[in-house]
Amino acid sequence: MKNYIAIIIAMFLYSTVGFAQTLDDYFQIAAENNPGLQAVYKDYEAALQKVPQVSTLPDPVFSFAYFVSPAETRVGPQVAKFSLTQMFPWFGTLKAQGNAAALMAEAKFQSFMDVRNKLYYRVASAYYPLYELKNWIRIEQENIRILESYKTITNQKFKNGNGTMVDVLRVDIILKDAQTNLDILRNKEKPLATTFNKLLNRPENELVLLSDTLIAEILSENFRKDSLIASNPKLKALDLKFEAGKAAEVAARKQGLPKLGIGLDYVMVSERTDISLPDNGKDILMPMVSVSIPIFRAKYNASVKEAQLMQESYTLQKQEVENTLISEYEMVWFQVQQQLQLVSLYEQQLQTSQQSLNLLFTSYGNSGKEFEEVLRMQQQLLKYQKLSATALAQYEIAVANINYLTSKTYRNENNR
Repeated sequence: MKNYIAIIIAMFLYSTVGFAQTLDDYFQIAAENNPGLQAVYKDYEAALQKVPQVSTLPDPVFSFAYFVSPAETRVGPQVAKFSLTQMFPWFGTLKAQGNAAALMAEAKFQSFMDVRNKLYYRVASAYYPLYELKNWIRIEQENIRILESYKTITNQKFKNGNGTMVDVLRVDIILKDAQTNLDILRNKEKPLATTFNKLLNRPENELVLLSDTLIAEILSENFRKDSLIASNPKLKALDLKFEAGKAAEVAARKQGLPKLGIGLDYVMVSERTDISLPDNGKDILMPMVSVSIPIFRAKYNASVKEAQLMQESYTLQKQEVENTLISEYEMVWFQVQQQLQLVSLYEQQLQTSQQSLNLLFTSYGNSGKEFEEVLRMQQQLLKYQKLSATALAQYEIAVANINYLTSKTYRNENNR
């Protein structure tokens, strides 16, 4: 344990801050340009528009009636009638509806935050394989250079009579394998870069700047676990939905109460020509008050029950999300520790393999024998170099997953 911690400390001290800033910059580009994230934000903005829709009075009703057959009155025949009516829901109904809509909109914003955090994780998960590939290419190129030097040496020994043609052929076989592997690795770069660039909504051939080294932080036990439940946007969204359900229940109950209406009728009256009367042809102005009678209770009771059931659903969903977060955290934390142990192992194996290779090559230089062991050890060294680069990349991906689960914030978030 102490050995691999020392290795990670050395890597941390050797690394530069520029890498973190580069990845943070990529996070910001993705947050600003990713169409999927923008779509979720538009969904939140659309939800905000629901608030004025449900918290505003219904439109007043204006009506006009024309008497085809005028209704005769004492002061003259009625010709036309104008009516204007405004209905008012029970006190507090509009406020409750507005609260429910506002809380649901805020829940959508928390969903947006979760999608943004997931996007950061996806960007990191696409970045580190590119770093791994870059190192594999470098390692394979170095391997080819060494094999070419071996081929030169074996050829010279064969010509001098200190080696065999078999050694030359063995090097040639492995060298061709290495050159083919290098071609395959180079061909792999395009799909990986395309995947990364499309997360940022950039052209697929856009240059991706990679760091030469990784920042391998030493994580404390239960790293950020206290933020797992307290800061998770999914849980915050469910809390807000639960509160919205309570507000919806209040609104549903108030919808079942009478609605009040205030209106005004204006009737146009023509003058009588057959007689002279006081107020002859005087128009009629008539205020009105109306009350709705909600006697059909089934729909109102169903609305209340719906809101109550949704609250129960949100409570159960929250419990499920908490359980899932805890189990995922433990699995990812195991992956972090696993990759740290592998990094330590591979570094030790690299040192031992390099020492063995040096001894074998010296022996071969003196005797011209056991070249097959030299090649085998060189390929073993190559294997551990690649495994080490893979373990470092997988470690960083696991840490990025921890950051997603615990809703880590980044420096660029304060600028938006």
